[in-house]
Amino acid sequence: MAATSPSPISNDREHTEPPDARRWWLLGLLSVAQFMLVLDVTVVNVALPDIGVDLALHRGVMPWVLTTYTLVFGGLMLLGGRATDMFGARRVLLSGLAIFIVASLASGLAADAGILLAGRAAQGIGAALMSPAALSVVTTTFAGKDRARALGIWAAIAGAGSALGVILGGLLTSGPGWRWVFFINVPAGLIVLALTPMVIPARWRHRSRPVQVDAAGALSVTLATGAAIYGLVNVGGHGWLAVSTLVPLAVAVLLYGVFVLVERVAVAPLMPLRVLTGRPVVAGVMLMLVATGLLVGAFYLGSFYLQRLHGYSAAGTGLAFLPIALGTIIGAHGGSRAVTKLDGRVLAAGSLVVAALGSGLAAAAGGPVGLVAGLSVSAIGVGAALVTAVTAALSGVAPDEAGTRSGIVNTFHELGGAFGVAVLSSVAVAGVTGDISTSGVTHAFTVSAVAAVAAAVLAAIIVPAGVAPAGAIPHAH
Repeated sequence: MAATSPSPISNDREHTEPPDARRWWLLGLLSVAQFMLVLDVTVVNVALPDIGVDLALHRGVMPWVLTTYTLVFGGLMLLGGRATDMFGARRVLLSGLAIFIVASLASGLAADAGILLAGRAAQGIGAALMSPAALSVVTTTFAGKDRARALGIWAAIAGAGSALGVILGGLLTSGPGWRWVFFINVPAGLIVLALTPMVIPARWRHRSRPVQVDAAGALSVTLATGAAIYGLVNVGGHGWLAVSTLVPLAVAVLLYGVFVLVERVAVAPLMPLRVLTGRPVVAGVMLMLVATGLLVGAFYLGSFYLQRLHGYSAAGTGLAFLPIALGTIIGAHGGSRAVTKLDGRVLAAGSLVVAALGSGLAAAAGGPVGLVAGLSVSAIGVGAALVTAVTAALSGVAPDEAGTRSGIVNTFHELGGAFGVAVLSSVAVAGVTGDISTSGVTHAFTVSAVAAVAAAVLAAIIVPAGVAPAGAIPHAH
């Protein structure tokens, strides 16, 4: 079934590309917006105990303060990407940002669990609109070496934001209070909201005829992705064989099957299957899934290790992660320079080998210093892999598909994080549900190293051969 949208936006674009200086200002503003979205995944972790005490949250409710945002963010990402292609990145980006600002304010002012969870869900809606729209703008505004640099910055934000969220969360919670982990989004968001229209030209025109919206496809893929993330989140606390894990994962598989069937017959599919099954996208989402899983899983397990085994405070744990955040930035910067010089298979496989080496060093570590050193090496490989993932998935994309592909990449970013935490927490089960042990951490990071090696072999096979051409991702004209 398809609903009709009354006033669609044309794929015909009026192209008034911003000058070079404005393009980089635009990237800076979009980076701040993306940083807020990534930050909100981890910044609440540190504040959660204080939130629970102040709002008298039931123990069963507290995990939902974290999970609600991830569920809605990841679940609606493909819909946000498609909306970007239909209605224009500028409009969707600004709408999502406005929703995110209001939702952040509501979350910070929350007096009970219901308001807080509603605010977190609304933050997820805003983020799901903003993220693919912002990446679409980056993709269609830059080309050649500039595009590689821009995607390197984007990947560095995606990786480093998780670590910096832990640091910022600790500082804000111990300083002005937990409400400021939400309030900080308001002034930053308002600045971006005010300045962004000045550097993004209104390129998209209205069509005179309506466009069909694939409501059935949107509903099925949103529910499927939400169910998958919910099931994976449950693994850490209940295990892979628990009903609360198996039922959502089974529902996700069923709904993804429904989505495929719907897309085959839809007049105007939400996501044409040729996009998802194309080799560049398959390679990109595989790299994104593995790289994000390695990074987010390492942050999750590493924080348990430092706090429970070695008595680190929340803020101390965040500061200990600084070298890992720096490693991600270094890797992303190096990857952005190498992507137009090295064969894609070599760069992808080499990045994952570095990640495997770092995970192996973390597994062999005899203490916090060794663990952080190993994870910092791994982060260098992950940072480069993130750049390769985005570049592969968006290589050669037409402007009117940039939003859809961006939504796919960002969806697998969320799925990868949930999957990485699920796998590592189940391997090191004692470290997540009870008493953490050095052996549990060793086993978990050994699994990370093996997974990275396997992914490196797979990348050497499926990543498209050759150097990314300077014009692989065109300007928006």
